[in-house]
Amino acid sequence: MSNESFNFNQFIKDSVNSLTKPKAYFAEMPVTGGFGVPIVKALIYGVIAGIFAFLWSVLKLGGVTTGMFGGAIGIMAFIWILIGALVGLFIGAVIVLIISAICSGSTDYEANARVTASLMVLMPITALFGFIGGGVGSLIGFVINLYGLLMLYHALTGSLKGKVGTSKIITIILAVILAIFLVVGFFTKKKASRFMDEFGSEFEQTMEEYGKDMEKSLKDLTKELEEANEEVQSEEEK
Repeated sequence: MSNESFNFNQFIKDSVNSLTKPKAYFAEMPVTGGFGVPIVKALIYGVIAGIFAFLWSVLKLGGVTTGMFGGAIGIMAFIWILIGALVGLFIGAVIVLIISAICSGSTDYEANARVTASLMVLMPITALFGFIGGGVGSLIGFVINLYGLLMLYHALTGSLKGKVGTSKIITIILAVILAIFLVVGFFTKKKASRFMDEFGSEFEQTMEEYGKDMEKSLKDLTKELEEANEEVQSEEEK
């Protein structure tokens, strides 16, 4: 097994082609050459995604707010994404291998790892839109994931030589699962938001009533102390 040398210009070309021409790219993508290039590709994609996460964290955009520790939290986000990219490459290769086996495609781990590394080109794109929260952010993530499934389909049929029919069925099933998660996520967020609103209203009302009770108790206690003090003074005068 020969070890392929990493070429940055080729990396840029492959990244662009995998995004814009996935069918042609995966049909011609080499599935041998060692693990060096896939690892470097995953790390580069992780670095780019980490930079976006760092920026959004420091700028307090999206779901991450950093407060006075902005820089430190941003750097940790960068480090964790970088580690996640490397770990995700090898775990993702196992998942792709299982899907490929179901589609009667290649079960060679190296080939599936190289496919996984190419699919990770979407990682920086996902991080780029990470500052967009709420329903819009969820929809953007859904669209990116759908395109990832399209890329996976071409990888299965092109690079891994899986059966076209089975690959289509698997892709459709995964797309339906994504849609279900999207819908469930919307309802969950809506219910959670409603619950927090109701909880906040009830909490505010409870605290207001508690405050009134405390005020009344303090007034009663003050009155009792004044009466006791008057009795003491009256006895002293006698």
